[in-house]
Amino acid sequence: MTKKPRYVDETKCTGCTTCVEYCPVQYPDKFNQDISLNKAIHIYFSQAIPLVSYIDESCRYLKDKTCTICEAVCQNDAIDFSQQPEKRKINVGAIILSSGFEPFDPKLRADYGYGIYENVLTSMDYERLLSSTGPYEGEVLRISDKKQPKKIAWIQCVGSRQVLPGGNSYCSAVCCTYTQKQVILTMDHLTETECTVFHNDIRSYGKDFERFYERSEQLPGVRFIRSYVSIGKEDPVTKNVSIRYSTMDDGVKEEEFEMVVLSIGLNPPADAQAIADKYGIELSKHNFCQLNPENPMETSQPGIFVAGAFQGPIDIPESVFSASGAGSLCGELLSYRRGNLSREIVYPPEKDLSREEPRVGVFVCHCGANIGRIVNVPEVVEYCKTLPGVVHAQENLFACATNSAKEITDTIREKNLNRVVVAACSPRTLETLFRNTIREAGINQYYLDMANIREHNSWVHPKEKEAATVKAEDIIRMSVARARRLEPLQEFDLPVNKAALVIGGGIAGMNSAISIAKQGHEVYLVEKEEDLGGLARKIHTTLEGLDVQDYLEKLTKQVYRHPLIHVYTGTTVTDADGYVGNFVTSVESTRRGHIKIKHGATILATGAEVSVPDEYLYGEDERVMTHLELEEQIYADNEKIAEAQSLVMIQCVGCRNEDRDYCSRVCCSESIKNALKLKEINPEMDIYILFRDIRTYGLKEDYYREAADKNIRFIRYEQQDPPQVEPGESDEDGRPVLKVTLPDYVLEKKLELDADIVALAAAVVPAAETERIAKLFKVTLSPDGFFKEAHVKLRPVEFATEGVYLCGLAHYPKFISETISQAYGAAGRALTLLSHETVTASGAVCEVDEDKCLSCGACISACNYGAIEFHETAKGRKATVNPVLCKGDGLCNTKCPTGAIQLKHFTDAELLSQIDALVREEESVEAVAALAANA
Repeated sequence: MTKKPRYVDETKCTGCTTCVEYCPVQYPDKFNQDISLNKAIHIYFSQAIPLVSYIDESCRYLKDKTCTICEAVCQNDAIDFSQQPEKRKINVGAIILSSGFEPFDPKLRADYGYGIYENVLTSMDYERLLSSTGPYEGEVLRISDKKQPKKIAWIQCVGSRQVLPGGNSYCSAVCCTYTQKQVILTMDHLTETECTVFHNDIRSYGKDFERFYERSEQLPGVRFIRSYVSIGKEDPVTKNVSIRYSTMDDGVKEEEFEMVVLSIGLNPPADAQAIADKYGIELSKHNFCQLNPENPMETSQPGIFVAGAFQGPIDIPESVFSASGAGSLCGELLSYRRGNLSREIVYPPEKDLSREEPRVGVFVCHCGANIGRIVNVPEVVEYCKTLPGVVHAQENLFACATNSAKEITDTIREKNLNRVVVAACSPRTLETLFRNTIREAGINQYYLDMANIREHNSWVHPKEKEAATVKAEDIIRMSVARARRLEPLQEFDLPVNKAALVIGGGIAGMNSAISIAKQGHEVYLVEKEEDLGGLARKIHTTLEGLDVQDYLEKLTKQVYRHPLIHVYTGTTVTDADGYVGNFVTSVESTRRGHIKIKHGATILATGAEVSVPDEYLYGEDERVMTHLELEEQIYADNEKIAEAQSLVMIQCVGCRNEDRDYCSRVCCSESIKNALKLKEINPEMDIYILFRDIRTYGLKEDYYREAADKNIRFIRYEQQDPPQVEPGESDEDGRPVLKVTLPDYVLEKKLELDADIVALAAAVVPAAETERIAKLFKVTLSPDGFFKEAHVKLRPVEFATEGVYLCGLAHYPKFISETISQAYGAAGRALTLLSHETVTASGAVCEVDEDKCLSCGACISACNYGAIEFHETAKGRKATVNPVLCKGDGLCNTKCPTGAIQLKHFTDAELLSQIDALVREEESVEAVAALAANA
């Protein structure tokens, strides 16, 4: 491989940002539309952690060798412009290609005015405007005059869904939702601004996307207009841009906007062909990686896998679990090497500080401009120095940067600190990092408290700088009060059972089981039906042409033939107990009776079901069926289907309504697949697809266009005026037909269609067992009844409950290819647990003061984890906590009438000290004086 010079030595760079501050390539006065960042050198972030500096192509040295300021100011000699490309030979057993995508360049289409009209931006440019580290520090300002725009338009599908030269025929999958996000953020910044989104279809197909769309659509001053548009002209004086569009009510209109945002699509990597030639892989016709239809992370070359947007346009959650899945596939090849290159971190011995008076150090983070632009950080630092117990306070540009973390460690040693408060972002993001930082100084990690002055302050008070500064002081004062009472706690290691339990024997469950078993772990696969396969047994082919039944047969054989996979069909889960690394699940089998399975990890792949429609004469007329029933009839060679003269498909049946406020994701493609197959069987058949939005996202857009080219007619309807289905009169050949009536918005009349068959795209709904399984494994459900992941983007295959993972339709409706990716992703995450000998349990667990315990049992009934039970003592029956099972949620504390049970690290004394510190001393004195005066 050839390593291009990055000009930054990663081993020397500390992420101190000095080079960023001195870089002269910046755009505070004129936003440069050619780049998405306003500095030539910037910090790379990983989950908000600055790692190292990175120099991009806008650097003046790289352009004409006129500037080396960053090299001169770097105190660590990390920047070296004398670097040259070098060739390296690395021996590896597997390769993952995750080369991402390129944003579409609208300059290729001059009709958008990008690069010509000053106030026409791309969505990437606009993202930088919204950022607190952007050219205007988070303020949305026009480039032409630095004024806040009162009218902004977004134009969708720029570079996507276009068969014109310079465009792409596919849908870029992410643009609709990121536009909605930008609209919401804009309205947060500029409450009086009018936002207009010009679109074709709104493709809110992902989990919770439909609610997100509704949220943005219902904001005051926001319009979503279904229309193709053209950019008219720029006013030479105001620099406003006119857009020409049409509506059903008003016809062609022209409207002026103060800013126009182009929602650009995703192109394949610019060097895709070079990558393909280098690694010997095949590309699709769109220049993305050609995928194996039976495993979308496999390329045409064995041992080379693909993840992320190089697979095709996909969103962040799909990118994340495809990456985990590709990692699991690598593990199948390299499991014998696992752990050979890893090194364990060794921390210095922990000091005994229990007898020392609290010496608190406060470190206040600017978080770039996220906090520092709103909160007066120097003023806050000075205030912190006046707080009781504080012996040191300082500010950090990025407290989480490598150099800042080292500085905190060194300061703890130099100042002899024994308590640390970091005033920065949410502890959910970086608490682990800062705990490890103080461990480096020999301090117990539970002597740390984090004051969240970003999410709880600067982000919610961007226009109230003085009030935000006062609030930051209040939050830190409360945190310092709690920190003074913190006590050292010890974590403990638990052994890990190396087996896995997979619940659900569909495509998701079987793929997860196979991947885990191939890496040397026993797997117990439990399926409630007598046969494996799940919902896929009713599907015959995918839109791309995969023979699903043939694939299912091969997959099932792999499962049964693998010696480490134990299959339990006709089996239901009756109970679940235990904790991460050591679960015990009880199952009831029709053949084997009651069985207890011990395992270290659990994967829930319980699938989903198709809803039973209660409308459109379904269940009353045999000619009305669901889309899955239609597919089964097609492949059963039903003559009535094959010889039908007219067939009508109705989309969004039972979803995208008040009862089920979500999109079932797969229905549009399922209907188009069936329509294309029927056209192949009977080219003369009239096929109508009645839709609200066609959501053939990604590369599936090509099949939508193919269907339209084959004279399959697509007719739109609105939710408030759905189609009507009723028995019709016989047609001219004497055949009884169904009559489908719906509005024609162009002709402004009712349209009547005669149909031999009506197919309903019925909603995908959670499996009947989902809620019961969720209670057994103590995991949560989404508002729609599907399993709820720990984090939609960062942890899309994990639950908040440790050691339990999810995949497939149980998570949310998805295609077979997406199900396979997520199944391997869940296996990959489970293997990160199973590959270790032990798992560390938190020290923040509950304990009982037996002298105060009344044996009332209130804590036992409150605990969801079975962690508390009675035991006999010399003082009688008392409650006791099993720290292994305790999750530290504190519910038992709230129920105990005597305060006998306390949650370590969140004791009553610690929390009450925070509450007491909420009111400033001078305010408290004034309040007492006022009460005395009134008395």
